[in-house]
Amino acid sequence: MADCTYCGCRVEAHDPVYVSESPEGEPTGRFCNYGCLAAHIDAADLTTGTACEWSPGQ
Repeated sequence: MADCTYCGCRVEAHDPVYVSESPEGEPTGRFCNYGCLAAHIDAADLTTGTACEWSPGQ
């Protein structure tokens, strides 16, 4: 049994989402569902300063 990285609930009781630093790696984050994952991303401000490559001509 594992606890949600964001809210602390048991992830197995929900529709869990697991994230990892590498495709073959062990989970570095466990979330109840995509809602908790999205809330964690917002709360930790993980998108600040990041961007995909983009060009106006694309």
